[in-house]
Amino acid sequence: MSAEPRPSMGTGWFALACLFLVGTAMDVACRYHPANLPYVMPWEFSWPVFLVVFVTLGWFWLGLRRLSANERPSRWRIAGFLTGLLADYAILQTHVDYLAQHMFFIHRAAHFVLLYPAPLLIALSAPGQVVRAGMPDYLKSLNDTPALRRAFDFMRRSMTAPLFFVGLIYFWLIPQIHARAMLDSNVHDAMDWSVAISAITFWSAMLDQRPKPPASTSFYARLTLILLVLLPQVALGAALFWSTTDVYPIYAICGRIFSMTALDDQHFGGIIIALPSTVMCIVAIGLVLAAMRRSRIADVPTSNSV
Repeated sequence: MSAEPRPSMGTGWFALACLFLVGTAMDVACRYHPANLPYVMPWEFSWPVFLVVFVTLGWFWLGLRRLSANERPSRWRIAGFLTGLLADYAILQTHVDYLAQHMFFIHRAAHFVLLYPAPLLIALSAPGQVVRAGMPDYLKSLNDTPALRRAFDFMRRSMTAPLFFVGLIYFWLIPQIHARAMLDSNVHDAMDWSVAISAITFWSAMLDQRPKPPASTSFYARLTLILLVLLPQVALGAALFWSTTDVYPIYAICGRIFSMTALDDQHFGGIIIALPSTVMCIVAIGLVLAAMRRSRIADVPTSNSV
């Protein structure tokens, strides 16, 4: 079956203009009436998050239309990608972001979504082919430049991907740096972006359904790496849970919105760092084992019995 005809350039520009109008209206509303907006609206509007999410959704929709029926992903993969992308958007562009600036345990719950459920769903959906099919041709050429390909390959390597993943968790939880992120919106955005990108990069490498080669990492190495990124998180969560000192007094300065002591807030945050991440890593290990089993079954030659 042939692919459906491509939408005209005029349709694309019209959609982009509508996107900018909607974004401008949201930006104005968030600047002047943040307290009057529903919780599904941003507290502080971010043009980069808004454009990346909705332009990506547009390219994904165009890619689905442009690919032939046998090239399109299954419904569960489409649903997984949409759920993962919108989960990232919900964390970064709703009042969840506001709550996370006033309660440590909510901040850790928000970052848990950025680190695990959202990127896991995006990685499992493998949306690259569809998104690429919907991109303008000049961006495809830019994406294929050797410099970008080397940078992407470097981030997906078996040594660098887990280092970025767990290293950024520790880096942004250094008390002085964490306090700066809570007070400076630019640093706060850099924190969220770096965590989200590192998680998508790490899980896309770990949950690749293919063996090595063509995948960059073998199945056994992936199992080891998932355990290696889990252990430092469990240690960090346990340290915060058992601590008797308020490590993050910045939340008292910002003002806690729930009636909770600083240590209780910190202890709940430590639990969120350690326990849900353990569950998700176990799920990821199961997914890697399932992919390994499918790969071995596919490699078994079939022959007629004599």
